[in-house]
Amino acid sequence: MRRTLTWALAALICLSGTFTMGVAAQPKIEDELVLITPVAKFVVDAALAEFVKYAKETWGVTLKASATNAGTPICYGKIVEWNGRPQADIFWGGESVLFESLIAQGLIQKHEVPQDLISQVPQHIGTPKPLPLRDAAGYWVGTALEPYGLIYHPKVLQRLGVSEIKAWDDLLNPKLKGWVAQCTPDRSSSSHASYEVILQMYGWEKGWQYIERLAANTGQFVARSRDVPSVVAKGEYGVGFAVPSYMAFEEVLNGYPLKFVAPPNCYVTPEPISVLAGCPHPVAAKAFIAFLLTERGQKVFMERGLFPITPKYRVSGAPGSTAERAVEFTGGVRSYFDQPVANVYDHQLAGDRTEQVNDYFRRNIMEQWDAIKKKY
Repeated sequence: MRRTLTWALAALICLSGTFTMGVAAQPKIEDELVLITPVAKFVVDAALAEFVKYAKETWGVTLKASATNAGTPICYGKIVEWNGRPQADIFWGGESVLFESLIAQGLIQKHEVPQDLISQVPQHIGTPKPLPLRDAAGYWVGTALEPYGLIYHPKVLQRLGVSEIKAWDDLLNPKLKGWVAQCTPDRSSSSHASYEVILQMYGWEKGWQYIERLAANTGQFVARSRDVPSVVAKGEYGVGFAVPSYMAFEEVLNGYPLKFVAPPNCYVTPEPISVLAGCPHPVAAKAFIAFLLTERGQKVFMERGLFPITPKYRVSGAPGSTAERAVEFTGGVRSYFDQPVANVYDHQLAGDRTEQVNDYFRRNIMEQWDAIKKKY
């Protein structure tokens, strides 16, 4: 009996030691995290602030978190320029095809999100073309769903005698000449993705005809996609093309009467995120990505006009809350998993011709813009 108790005590001590070593083996995150991202500060700052609280609660770490905000092409170019010696830990936002390019160049590493979290994110969404929501090999994962749609200022349209915007072709109304704002596809991933939707929906030739006519109605090509809802909100223009929903929603929260439309087949981005290869704070970076997929992380997005990346959650809140205002703003949508999502965007095709589309736009739209406006 005494021998049995001795062995039991020894086993308990052994197990206790193993458990202690297991806890100790879990790496404590670094005390700093740096992002490079095209995602607006409206969302990024809120996500980082919540993660800073989480880091203190979970690891007792006082985390210094910061982000460099720039257009997607600029972020991508900077990461390529760093060439494996990045000055940031995380790349967040934009078209997933850019992340695939970075994988091919060996410039991002696996995120190592726990399986119980990553398995909640579906592999794809949309028909007839499935749009990837995460990389099967574990290099990037979506964080939130967000439509790239059309916005308009009701009072400006009323003054112009233009009906409410509902579909892509509504932007070609002759009464809107000079009243459309957009960003060029080489400076904005939302514009680039939306142009790909047009080209893949109508075909190459007819798609460029649409883009040319849209250019004829365009009053300004702004410097970055975030500027599109800003100039429309101020009434400088009546309609904005290829606007991420949360960017327009931020203007609504600022008191502007913008309306948002997700036209048929509009691109729905998963806002991909990845850890940069060779980054200075890899443990904190991986922990941040995992945090964004938790309920706490998803709530940050749902209160800012974005939608959950997993069917597990739906946007909801108390009457009059920010979450409920976001639902109203986006036409009653609470989850993009509640109904079929129409998608014509071919992920592979878009990735293969990124520069071709940008170059064609520069030569045939921007360099010919004055002639195009006279033509129509």
